[in-house]
Amino acid sequence: MFIQPKPISQYPWYIRLFFWKQRRTYGKVLEPGMLWARSPSVFVGVALLYGALNRGRGRIDPALRSLVTVRVSQINHCEFCVDINASTLLKRGISEEKVAHLAGWRDYDGFSPVERAALELAEAITYSHARVETALMQLLGEHFDDDALSELCGLIAFQNMSSKYNAALNIPAQGFCQMPLMTPDQKSTPD
Repeated sequence: MFIQPKPISQYPWYIRLFFWKQRRTYGKVLEPGMLWARSPSVFVGVALLYGALNRGRGRIDPALRSLVTVRVSQINHCEFCVDINASTLLKRGISEEKVAHLAGWRDYDGFSPVERAALELAEAITYSHARVETALMQLLGEHFDDDALSELCGLIAFQNMSSKYNAALNIPAQGFCQMPLMTPDQKSTPD
């Protein structure tokens, strides 16, 4: 990592409450959280936005949310995000086989039409040379209402911010998922 976390005791008390929740949820305080928290007000904003996008009663199926976040994380070369989000994806019932084929989803028949449309959107938003075209929005309209589509775009935008931040600071995986999900060429190939 290019920046090291501070000792937990040096963060404000209200940030340590978030860390307590992370420890309860994940078994440890997450390194990205400790780096975001070097700017406490920014950390609080990021944490609240993440909570709003990852709530249990969102308009996007939880497994689909995780599928999209793993794909965005792969594209952005974020080892930490791939690790934690793939672990969540597996817990949400997606098979290891499907997870293993995520980077090459276009060539694997195991993805549903809804998953394919969402992954297409994730790539169109994430790759700097791509655009979201009218035809894609029409396809997405077959699977999502406007509110759900707005939420999906927000989730993808958030995951881009998060994974680019973590990749820029070289935050490593923390051992949540034992599946090899990023090949050496995925780690170094620019979009």
